[in-house]
Amino acid sequence: MSSTQSPAGAGVARRAAVAGFMGAVVDWYDFFLYGIVAGLLFGDLFFPGASPAVGTLAAWATFGVGFLFRPLGGIVFGHFGDRLGRKRMLVLTMLIMGVASTLIGVLPTYAQAGLWAPALLVVLRATQGFAVGGEWGGAALMAVENAPAKWRSLYSSGVQVGASVGLLLATLITKVISGTTSDAAFRAWGWRIPFLVSAVLVIVGLVIRAKVEESGVFTKEVAAKGAGAKPRVPLVAAVKSNPKGFFAIIGLRFVELFTFYGVTTFGLAYGTDELGLDRNSLLDVNLAVGGLAIITIPAFAYLADRFGRRRIYCGGALVGVVSAVPYFWAMESGSLVLIIVCAVLLVNVAHDMAVSVQQSLFTEMFGPEYRYSGAGVGYQLASAIGGGFTPLIAGSLVIWAGGGWGLVAAYLALGCAISFLVALRLGGDDRAGAGEVPAAREPETGAAGAAKEAAV
Repeated sequence: MSSTQSPAGAGVARRAAVAGFMGAVVDWYDFFLYGIVAGLLFGDLFFPGASPAVGTLAAWATFGVGFLFRPLGGIVFGHFGDRLGRKRMLVLTMLIMGVASTLIGVLPTYAQAGLWAPALLVVLRATQGFAVGGEWGGAALMAVENAPAKWRSLYSSGVQVGASVGLLLATLITKVISGTTSDAAFRAWGWRIPFLVSAVLVIVGLVIRAKVEESGVFTKEVAAKGAGAKPRVPLVAAVKSNPKGFFAIIGLRFVELFTFYGVTTFGLAYGTDELGLDRNSLLDVNLAVGGLAIITIPAFAYLADRFGRRRIYCGGALVGVVSAVPYFWAMESGSLVLIIVCAVLLVNVAHDMAVSVQQSLFTEMFGPEYRYSGAGVGYQLASAIGGGFTPLIAGSLVIWAGGGWGLVAAYLALGCAISFLVALRLGGDDRAGAGEVPAAREPETGAAGAAKEAAV
């Protein structure tokens, strides 16, 4: 079989790519929506006794709780995804996420339920994090393992495009509700509508995902093996097989996490609370970067498949380093045009260059028996370390600096610099199709290993 063709055929590859995209839209719509609304309202609604600054930090803390539970979701869903299959786990993660988000939409506030309100909010946010912890690994594998060998970054980039569309939808719906209701109405009930919309999106996503075949690589190379031939604990096997790669994923993701959450969540709250900028104008910034990402992510993925993933990753990280200070200058100027330009540099260039290749780059670090666990848990561990608490850390740095943004800019630039150094040290030929994903890192040698590599 040609090395440029996925084992399952072009039709299955396209369906897997579409399912990965749609699933990401649903799951990340729910996850990003929480961050948007938390920065705008949750401090007042669920932590009303604190000062405005402390209330906002408390809201950011609940935002970070979701990220703490993402590694747990990666471990659980990764384990069963490696042993039972990718598709089952992806249907389950979407269902759990949808239920949790819908319940947030009917959650009583502190004024209605007292301490039960923030307690339940934390539980539901943790559930969101647990569900999304298993989403990326499974969606990435379904797309990569079914994709043509030469275009794995391009086919799997839909997973990240879906995340951007999720941000776009969450921002758009919040903006529409905010713009068509009074401030009092938005605070009283308007903020609930975007969460309730999640139920409709989940139904659509489940229908699409249910029609997708299981990954051909899993069926042929994992499910076909006897129980004794499979690792009992896939995560342990993954870390043992490539410990450097597992921990490199954490450093590689800093550029993505710091730039994205620095702009779309922290930037939104900082601009409104500290600089007095218009809320709807800053929501327009999120709309702009979310819409542009639909083009930039697959474009960078195409370039990565042609010229190498490491080059794209290093380029994005450098852009992040040099754009941190200009972004906050633009915020301080109050110019919406300048803010959008600098946000595009941080999100649509630095962030999108990195995420365009993560699916193929990270999953190829591990063999098929344990890559759901290896790539998925590594990815989510990075989210817990560098993503969920970025708004909280940035908000704390602002308070420490007396309202200034200098320390936040330094924090953002440092994270991007770390990703650049890690990406620079990646070895080997990282072009798509340079080596076969499932077989290249398998321990088999001799005739059996050669046969497996030639079969795909």
